[in-house]
Amino acid sequence: QVQVVESGGGLVQPGGSLRLSCSVSASVFRINAIGWYRQAPGKERELVASITRVGTTSYADSVKGRFAISRENAQNTWNPQMNSLKSEDTAVYYCNTEGLTGLGYRADYWGQGTQVTVSS
Repeated sequence: QVQVVESGGGLVQPGGSLRLSCSVSASVFRINAIGWYRQAPGKERELVASITRVGTTSYADSVKGRFAISRENAQNTWNPQMNSLKSEDTAVYYCNTEGLTGLGYRADYWGQGTQVTVSS
């Protein structure tokens, strides 16, 4: 069983920073990648940042240079640092983990989401 839990959302002023967290707990699951998605009201869910098992990162153009995702030491916790936040960053942020089950099947799991609101 795999559980994905996000935390760290909240209200921040434009230009401010916020650090989210995604913790993955699993008995038998090989994590291949972590993806951070967001969904604003009336819009489709979009991928904003990802990190692979070996640490390769990728970012959407809209957040490149402002967001940075890293792994917390050797724990199954990934923290996207979001700087220079804009009102258009307001959304529910979701963490997704993709990997292999104990039987070798590919699977992915979602967290419940955390709200980020950028407003003065």
